[in-house]
Amino acid sequence: MTEYGVWTIILALGYTFALITAGQIAKRRLTKKDSYFVGNRNFNKWIVAFCITGLFSGSTFISILELSYLTGISAIWYGVAEMVQIFIIAFLIIRSFRKKMLVTVSGLIGDTYGRTAKGLSGAITAFAFPMWSVATAIAFASAFHVFTGISLSLSVAFTAILLFIYLQAGGMWSIAFTQTMNMFAFGLMIVIGVIAFFINPGLSGLATLNMERPEMFNFGSAGLQVIVVWFGTFLVNVILAQAAFQMALSSRSPEEGQKGLVMAGFMAIPFIVGGVIFGISAAIVVPNASTGLIAIPQYLMEVLPAPLVGLFFLGVWGCALGWGGPCQFSGATSLGRDVGSAINPSATGDQLIKYTKISLLLLTGLMIAFGLLRTEQSAWWNVFAWTIRNSATFAPVVAALFWPVVTKRAVVASLFTGFTSGLLWYYLGGWHPQEFYLNIHPVWIGSSVNIVTITLVTLANRGTNLTLRKTDRFGYMGLIGGVILTLVNIIYFEQAYQSGLFGLFMFVAVLSYFIAAIRFVRLNEVGAVLVEEKEYIASNS
Repeated sequence: MTEYGVWTIILALGYTFALITAGQIAKRRLTKKDSYFVGNRNFNKWIVAFCITGLFSGSTFISILELSYLTGISAIWYGVAEMVQIFIIAFLIIRSFRKKMLVTVSGLIGDTYGRTAKGLSGAITAFAFPMWSVATAIAFASAFHVFTGISLSLSVAFTAILLFIYLQAGGMWSIAFTQTMNMFAFGLMIVIGVIAFFINPGLSGLATLNMERPEMFNFGSAGLQVIVVWFGTFLVNVILAQAAFQMALSSRSPEEGQKGLVMAGFMAIPFIVGGVIFGISAAIVVPNASTGLIAIPQYLMEVLPAPLVGLFFLGVWGCALGWGGPCQFSGATSLGRDVGSAINPSATGDQLIKYTKISLLLLTGLMIAFGLLRTEQSAWWNVFAWTIRNSATFAPVVAALFWPVVTKRAVVASLFTGFTSGLLWYYLGGWHPQEFYLNIHPVWIGSSVNIVTITLVTLANRGTNLTLRKTDRFGYMGLIGGVILTLVNIIYFEQAYQSGLFGLFMFVAVLSYFIAAIRFVRLNEVGAVLVEEKEYIASNS
């Protein structure tokens, strides 16, 4: 074991002990039934800002480190997409969701469409979250592997077990304590990374790289389709960002949650810029590493003493925990609270907490299994998880918020077909991160199938109980937009297909038709009475 490994282990173990202590302190805050899941809804704007920064910016920093090593400055678009998502949630989403006292997205679906929908959406959501957790765990595991010789898989397992230990204690309060502590580790990490950059390669090194590999300074070098998928995935995720909602909605008021999100959006900038600079620096100093995340520790070993390298990777450890902790906890909430209550509707609050703690253990095992399957390409795990979760839950959430016409059968069908079609499309493409079956990204296939299924099954189920609203400006805009995008895909098929934009245009066209259906199709008087009768029977059963 190298000196770098000794420092990394000492600092990681010390930080681990502090986190476990914080979890025990957080346990004292569990005074109400909502304490474990939403922290008594008593977070101020700073706690929300720290939680969201640790969640999104920590994950984004790790993804950009990897992406910028491979593709250069174009990795910045991943961070820009993240910032856009945060600001949209802040200004358009968080107030209405706070008023609904939402805890999970799967809970929203279940409250609207019943136990089967709640159980299925909760299980799919829970399945995706360990993928996000393992994506950031890989970054610290890569450094651990370089410094100590311990395998990547064992390092991921160590991270997963740590998450399980400290989340068991205080739930959402554990996350709040941890994210606040992480901010100090993040600050040290950025400062040390800047020091390393000016030592080697410095500004002159960037100039040399620009002459030797100009593509590294091309804002489109990651590929148009990949960049579009980043933005598309983050935008679709706006109404599905369950872990972010669970933390932001733990605020004492909608205004505090909104302010915290806005602050977190601006706090993301150092992570984005730093990730690009550090990744490109590693590409200059260690140009032939097996992966970008392996190159980063090798680069820092070239230019910094062991204590500083250890502190830098303490920040990376914080990034892994800042993203992985909320993901594991939110996934366990969906599995324990939502699936548990779907299976056992009479479960008490204490029983649901018990189910959630058991779910944390199950998801820890799943996270370790994912780490064994694929311990490279951190960004791939993120996008893959978004694909299978968003492909299943996007249309049901939109329907729960805006289209009371939708039936329970349609929601269950769309959950199943969206999830399986996205998964199948990845399989047909060989699970590749940048090359897709028929040059269409799986997220566009899964999300389109999700929307089409929920629409067609609803129309078939409702039958004569529907009526058309003849005048609606947004409905006509959606219809016209769908027709235009369909014609563009037909007329310019070759260009759209070759550039990888066919799938995007297809999805946006389907989404436009969906908007038109939501605005035009309504229940008639008979249908409305039947729905009211069913809701009355359900509420009194």
